[in-house]
Amino acid sequence: QVQLVDIGGGPVQAGGFLRLSCTAPGTDTSADFCLAWFRQAPGKEREAVAAYDRAGGSDINYARSVKDRFVISRDDAKNTFYLQMNNLKPEDTATYYCAADRRERRDYCSFRVVGYTYWGQGTQVTVSS
Repeated sequence: QVQLVDIGGGPVQAGGFLRLSCTAPGTDTSADFCLAWFRQAPGKEREAVAAYDRAGGSDINYARSVKDRFVISRDDAKNTFYLQMNNLKPEDTATYYCAADRRERRDYCSFRVVGYTYWGQGTQVTVSS
């Protein structure tokens, strides 16, 4: 079992920034995991925001709505990955979830909810205009 702990949400004004963190205590996620961030706004389906293209890889896929504003990164020494969110907009308001799935190194990663087994508890991001 893999535990994910995501933190860093909060209220922010439009144009501001936040950095979300997701830690997997006791689990080495550096090579054999797909890692991603999703979000879910009230009344909407959960959607992918950013995900590494391959398990253990460095290429990243972003949702069109956040491309050039959000950046996913990782610190493998800390078993932690991040979502830097810049130039936030009211439509970014949602609960954000980190997600992981155990794979073989270099396996392609999904951009869909069903592609992930392990989830953080979610952290709320509220952007006011």
